[in-house]
Amino acid sequence: MRAFFRSVYVRNFITIVLLFCVSFFILGMAFAGMSYSFILRERSESMVESAQTAGVMLRSYAQAGQDMEGINMKAILSWISRMSGYHTLVTDSEGRILNCSDRDPGCPHLGRTVPSQTVAAVNREGIYRGFSNLNGNFERSRFVVGIALPAGSSGYIFVSDEAGRMSGIWRGFAEIFLFAAAVVVLLSFALAFFVIRKLSRPIKEMSDAARSYSRGDFTPRVHTGDRHDEVSELARAFNVMADSLERSEKSRRELIANVSHELKTPMTTISGYADGILDGTVPPEREAECLQIISSETKRLSRLVRGMLDMSQIQSVTPMELQRRSFDLLEVVCQSLLSLEQKITSRGLDVETVLPEDAVYVSGDADAITQVVHNLLDNAAKFASPGSTITVKLWREEGRAFVSVANRGETIPKEELPRIFERFHKTDASRNRDRDGVGLGLYIAKTILDSHQSSIFVSSRDGITTFAFDLRLAGGKNGEPREN
Repeated sequence: MRAFFRSVYVRNFITIVLLFCVSFFILGMAFAGMSYSFILRERSESMVESAQTAGVMLRSYAQAGQDMEGINMKAILSWISRMSGYHTLVTDSEGRILNCSDRDPGCPHLGRTVPSQTVAAVNREGIYRGFSNLNGNFERSRFVVGIALPAGSSGYIFVSDEAGRMSGIWRGFAEIFLFAAAVVVLLSFALAFFVIRKLSRPIKEMSDAARSYSRGDFTPRVHTGDRHDEVSELARAFNVMADSLERSEKSRRELIANVSHELKTPMTTISGYADGILDGTVPPEREAECLQIISSETKRLSRLVRGMLDMSQIQSVTPMELQRRSFDLLEVVCQSLLSLEQKITSRGLDVETVLPEDAVYVSGDADAITQVVHNLLDNAAKFASPGSTITVKLWREEGRAFVSVANRGETIPKEELPRIFERFHKTDASRNRDRDGVGLGLYIAKTILDSHQSSIFVSSRDGITTFAFDLRLAGGKNGEPREN
């Protein structure tokens, strides 16, 4: 039950319900006060008009010699009462009742008096308004309006109405208001129910998806539909994060599988040959050969570990740090060619270069880009056909420097090209030939260039495979040197 009330949906709905209830309570109280005051004012004005009409008629009859206490005066008051719906009393200047609108000739009011404070209020303010039973003249309190008779007559006229009638009118208004308020509140609750439910659904989905992610299941996504509010933006950002997590998890699993595979082979080989030498299975004349294989596999493990460390170091440097550095890309290319000269010559390969005469300064880390160029040249020398030519080019174009390395050899299958920069990936045709490789060279090159906010491209057709990458020129558009 406690978890139910902790729900954002339930808490928001209860909050809105309470706000509506408090708002309508305040509005209802204000309406009740205003409507009652309005009814009281309107009824008071109507009663004043009735009293003034009665006063004018009484003065006319009095001037005609009619007795204020006579039957004719009672008839006039009764007629006015039927027309207006109010009870009327006429008093003398002392407040003694002379006549009333009752039809019964033996009216119990005659001869009685009204409260002196009521008469004093009329004399003082010109009119009296209030609830009173007029000194017991009425069984229940009534709303009474009293005025003095018109000039030429002495005395007062009091017009009264039952308080229940006024309350009935007010209750009628209140019932209409309460009915309308109840309809509005119910409609508002229904609307709030669906709106809050719709708003909170993505949050609930995100919560469920997050629990799935914690269990290693990255497939759930939050449905946003065609909405474009803040919650849907959050849901879309959540889905983007989920996509990234899914890719990261996939890469992690692939990395573990690939590392396990890459480590398993040399370690099995090392263990097998070492055990063979120790237990005498390998004859003495083959021990040197086995030790050579153990040494080769150990070096391959070392390259694998070094490659993984290189990736870690590359990914720890921010692009902003790299952009503050600059170096001569031409010098890097030339040094990489010299470092691989022996390997290139041993395979009977020629090198054709298309390089500018002056320095080409670019933004980035010189050691990292040297590793990129070295990996591309080493890769080209490894898979080039014996006796063929490796072509290396460097040129400037639209504020960037481009380097390409091309070799002639086996064409990389089209379906393999999108995966060639993945870690530990090797094409089937190269597995047996690339015995010394660990499948990290091109991945490291791409990781380095990604950190430099640069791109690397590959094409392979008709036996010619070309790798190319670009870097932003330092300084001016031609790549002038810059202070580090």
